[in-house]
Amino acid sequence: MKSTGIVRQMDPLGRVVIPSEIRKTHGLKPKDSLEIFIDLDKIILRKHQISCIFCGSADNTMSYRGKQFCRKCFQQMTREVELNNEP
Repeated sequence: MKSTGIVRQMDPLGRVVIPSEIRKTHGLKPKDSLEIFIDLDKIILRKHQISCIFCGSADNTMSYRGKQFCRKCFQQMTREVELNNEP
């Protein structure tokens, strides 16, 4: 992990401002969603990507009733449903 040398204080509500140079470098825009991960003693922020609820892939996703899934998992589910419905 690379240090930027930038230090920011958290405000009373727990907010931290991400410096503009970092936002620009990483393509973060107002209203973008960030995912928060914990790795031992690290807090990791990552730009949120819509991904499949089954395999985590962000490629070829589609939505049904508010859930995201990829075409590969959809095809696999379709095959399994067809196999389970055979006489």
